[in-house]
Amino acid sequence: MRGYFGIGVEGLSKPMNLGNLMRSAHAFGARFFFTINTAIEPDAEAISDTARSATHLPVYRFESAADLVLPEACKLVGVEILDSAVELPSFPHPIAAAYVLGPERGRLSPELIARCEHVVRIPSAFSVNVGVAGAIVMYDRMLALGRFAARPVGSRAAAEPKPAHVYGAPRKRRRSE
Repeated sequence: MRGYFGIGVEGLSKPMNLGNLMRSAHAFGARFFFTINTAIEPDAEAISDTARSATHLPVYRFESAADLVLPEACKLVGVEILDSAVELPSFPHPIAAAYVLGPERGRLSPELIARCEHVVRIPSAFSVNVGVAGAIVMYDRMLALGRFAARPVGSRAAAEPKPAHVYGAPRKRRRSE
């Protein structure tokens, strides 16, 4: 898959949800995980994070949205149920992205929404669990940016083979002066 991503949460209060999301982040290849204003003890998420994800990917803990620091050129993408949000299946995922989800019974803070370069929503009839929402976003990213064969048109059609990777000829770049 091209690029990299991180995923995090703001204001989460349930250790099981945090552990579930951290485990999913590890499984989908996140490069980092972060929390903002989360009062969960660092070891509490281990109950549901059987992969012990914090030993395999960096976990950053920030006190507030203002304290959040991301890698250079990394785009912050909020996941929130807003009328102005882009529906996830239509969203062109940035090559370098950090996805952030809100608390179990609340929304992302206005301060954090203001920092987001994009806001997406999962087109569902009602809100889903934060761990499930994070997994859906990461799966959609994998489908959008991964190298997979096209889906068959009919249910009885055979799947096409994965396309061969093409390196192409070397590119010559002009130096900016």
